Amino acid sequence: MKFPRRTLLHLAAGAAALPIMSCVAMAQTYPSRPVRLIVTVAAGGSPDIIARLIGQWLSERLGQPFFVDDRPGASGNIGTEIVVRASPDGYTLMLAISANAINASLYDNLNFNFIRDIAPVASISTIPLVMEVNASVPAYTIPEFVAYAKANPGKINMASGGTGSPLHVAGELFKMMAGVDMIHVPYRSEALALPDLISGQVQMMFGVMPASLGYIRAGKLRALAVTSAKRQEILPDAPALNEFFPGYEANGWYGIGAPKATPTEIIEKINKEINAALSDPTIKGRLADLGCNVFAGSPADFGKFIADETEKWAKLIKFAGIKPE
Repeated sequence: MKFPRRTLLHLAAGAAALPIMSCVAMAQTYPSRPVRLIVTVAAGGSPDIIARLIGQWLSERLGQPFFVDDRPGASGNIGTEIVVRASPDGYTLMLAISANAINASLYDNLNFNFIRDIAPVASISTIPLVMEVNASVPAYTIPEFVAYAKANPGKINMASGGTGSPLHVAGELFKMMAGVDMIHVPYRSEALALPDLISGQVQMMFGVMPASLGYIRAGKLRALAVTSAKRQEILPDAPALNEFFPGYEANGWYGIGAPKATPTEIIEKINKEINAALSDPTIKGRLADLGCNVFAGSPADFGKFIADETEKWAKLIKFAGIKPE
């Protein structure tokens, strides 16, 4: 049977439109079943709390459970690879964190490329670190600490939550910009490092704000500065490090990622709902209680941010010669 040319053109155009129409239809009905949100670190920490906060919001707004699945291990690379290998249908998402940008350069044998294989969906928040010292350290300001460190090269122990962790690279950036020599002492987690910092077995650390605030307020640790671009209301007396070293900034951050090739319509739908959450007073209040700053934007904005962070930490990792444990 022969078809008129006009009919063939209509059939061809209709066939070409089918994938677009199916994506739109999928987005309109999404989600029609539970969605898994993978967290690449252990339960109980700030990333897990953030994921559950956003997951609950999405569950209530979209009518399907967004359940948190903690998959720690290998500095977050195990959970990340699960998402990379998942079907790109919007039913497996991940909480992307600052370690993802660091790991891209720290590990040279990963089975994935984070920027290439994970689609940015939505940024959520940034979380500054706090440069803190044991109460016995004879320094109350950044200039005093730098002077003390230069007078005692190689004698100050700097704890972290592990080699290549955000806490570690923040410290290495400080060492580079301040020109000081401190000994890095990696722990398996920040929670394990804090008791030794309080007891004085190590002298300083760049800590995550929520984990450190109670000890700072109790006088067991002394906050010298924060790593954000500006001072934080939650620690109003702590200056920003870039007041002394222009350009210094080392925030942790959280956002949502999805497997590459996840339909744009689904990504935009999730992005819209997360941005709505970030403008909600209750969610903003919860984030503030955790020491987090709201960080909303488009998927493209988040993608550029991740690329910039990856480039920044790649330069530091090369300069400092940081190798994975």
